[in-house]
Amino acid sequence: MITSMPLKSQTLYMQNRELSWLRFNERVLEEAMDERVPLIERLKFVSIFTSNLDEFYMIRVGSLTDLSVMKEEHRDNKTGWTAQEQLDAIFAATEPFYEKRNAIFAQIEQALQNFQIYRVGMEDLNKQEKKFIEEYYEQHIFPILSPVVVDSHHPFPHLKNKQPYVMCSFEDKNHTLGIIPVSPSFPDFIPLPGESFRYILTSHVILGYAKQLLNIYKVSSAHLVSVTRNADIALDDENLEYEDDDDIRLLMKKTLKKRARLAPVRLEVEGLLPKRVGQLLCDKLQLSRKQVFNSAAPIVMNYPFDLIQRMPKHLKLKCMYPPFQAYNPLETQAYPTITEWCLKEDMMLYYPYDSMDPFLQLLKESAEDPQVVSIKITIYRLAQHSIITQYLSRAAENQKDVAVLIELQARFDEQNNIEWAERLEEAGCQVIYGVEGYKVHSKMCLITRKDRNRIQYITHISTGNYNEKTAKLYTDISIMTSHEEIGRDADTFFKNMAMSNLEGQYQHLLVAPNHFRQPLLACMDREIEKARRGEPCRILMKSNSLTDIEILQKLSEASEAGVPVQLIIRGICCLLPGVPDHTENVAVRSIVGRFLEHSRIFCFGADEDCSIYISSGDLMTRSTTRRVETACPVYDPRLKQRILHQLDIMLRDNDKARQMSSNGQYKRLSAPYETNLLDSQKQFIDEAMQAMNRQHPQHWRFWRKWSRLLQQ
Repeated sequence: MITSMPLKSQTLYMQNRELSWLRFNERVLEEAMDERVPLIERLKFVSIFTSNLDEFYMIRVGSLTDLSVMKEEHRDNKTGWTAQEQLDAIFAATEPFYEKRNAIFAQIEQALQNFQIYRVGMEDLNKQEKKFIEEYYEQHIFPILSPVVVDSHHPFPHLKNKQPYVMCSFEDKNHTLGIIPVSPSFPDFIPLPGESFRYILTSHVILGYAKQLLNIYKVSSAHLVSVTRNADIALDDENLEYEDDDDIRLLMKKTLKKRARLAPVRLEVEGLLPKRVGQLLCDKLQLSRKQVFNSAAPIVMNYPFDLIQRMPKHLKLKCMYPPFQAYNPLETQAYPTITEWCLKEDMMLYYPYDSMDPFLQLLKESAEDPQVVSIKITIYRLAQHSIITQYLSRAAENQKDVAVLIELQARFDEQNNIEWAERLEEAGCQVIYGVEGYKVHSKMCLITRKDRNRIQYITHISTGNYNEKTAKLYTDISIMTSHEEIGRDADTFFKNMAMSNLEGQYQHLLVAPNHFRQPLLACMDREIEKARRGEPCRILMKSNSLTDIEILQKLSEASEAGVPVQLIIRGICCLLPGVPDHTENVAVRSIVGRFLEHSRIFCFGADEDCSIYISSGDLMTRSTTRRVETACPVYDPRLKQRILHQLDIMLRDNDKARQMSSNGQYKRLSAPYETNLLDSQKQFIDEAMQAMNRQHPQHWRFWRKWSRLLQQ
């Protein structure tokens, strides 16, 4: 459990964002502890927890490390802590996570053995498996290995970010270390022959052969280690010099190369390194001992997702969530085409419970529709095999004006976006890169039609990326509307982006950084005025994170005025609820479940005529001041009712939801094995499957049968 350091500022109702994020990741790990969750899904949560922590150290710890060595002192505006104080709190809070993860991982692996699923070590191999691994090692591993021995003639090598290395110490003190890189070209694990599903991690095979590989030395110890490096690098880094006319894609390629060599911020070790070796590595990497973390579980935990692909089907049936068929509104055949549907009435899709197919079909139709004159879209993260880009390319080939605003600084997706930008240009699309100094995080697509000299718009606004893969994993809302004035705003938005104009005026859309936070604050002010008049009022907001200090202050003001403030914040929440005289009317909950809660919804008002916005941006400082974000009002009464229904179910979730206390800690709303538990995500699956049942009864029967088997 993370404990907060004493606050140094007068803002008693706020907490540090970094510790709040660590608490979120702790909730992810709690999903791995839940014995009602299928075993392989629990293993995936351990993997997600690990990759989350990796990225946190690469970005947040990396950024704080940079700030800590600057002459100018930087303090957190919520707590008053310096960068170094925040780092000390992070390192102290991280250590217990490794112990907790070790225990959970061991428990899951023990339980998987009941299903004949075994991760084994070299010492566990039977005779047949030993022979198999010997041959595999000789044929596929040994030829690629590139060991390095550090001595007076061979300097300590560069250790790549998050790559595992076998670190060997020698009895001969003239040779300091032996280092064997575990190449990323190797598979994460090797399935073993036999009837049961047994596998061994490739890194452990290399570890097992370390003494044989370095047989001219007397190896006294061998351990797997991994270095985490600062990856928080931006285009405006003072060491990146470029001219205004440089190709931004070339600049991003240079930036990615530089990221690979940034300073270390963490060292992970499987097991316990000899004291001498540990100190040597700390000296070489310029790390303190509190930045070294030991783990009994594998330090690289990407393999569970590949493991699923190799598992026999009968094991998947027993150890994973039952798949469900997303509801596809197209199959109701309300209109001959999705284009006609969108022109007649608004449509909302709630991923992953609804299929993304209606939007994909709209793009496909628009690419061929002679009345469509242009398609404009913002791209932040694309699927690796993107159907969307195929339809955009087809539209360009059909001589339509296709403009793609692609963000090259989408962290860890930069290379993928560079490649897609080049392909789209080759297909004839106009590719633009947004505004210098601001990430374009907006999720918008505008289709412009010309029908008998009349301009028609179909605008698609989403809380999530144009990514077919994540639409099956993240909960997001998207709306397709032919609302003429929203379409005009969208057209203005794309024109402004093409001219790098952040000062544009919009009638309906909220657009960060200059027309986003203030309208939201104005909506809160209206609720405050209602409360002072004794009228029904409410602020209900769902976001991934909440850090913007002006919004935090306004929510406290609303609470003091008597406005009920309900917040559904999955991740970071810097607002502490229930603090006397500040946030007594604030309730904060977080939902972590099967799907990543990703939708952003802002609701103001206590009646059915409330104002509702869906947004690409969170309630974070970076979203309100340093990014281009869009929020769109929901006008259709049917869609507003559906969104309110979703929010109501999430507010009644007493299974996967956790409630925040005034000290920043989270607690369950009920015991795991109580009756009458409501899991909001399961409820939405049920609703989607019931809708699907009206189209395909066989899918419903199959899903219910699988669900019952898992519960048994």
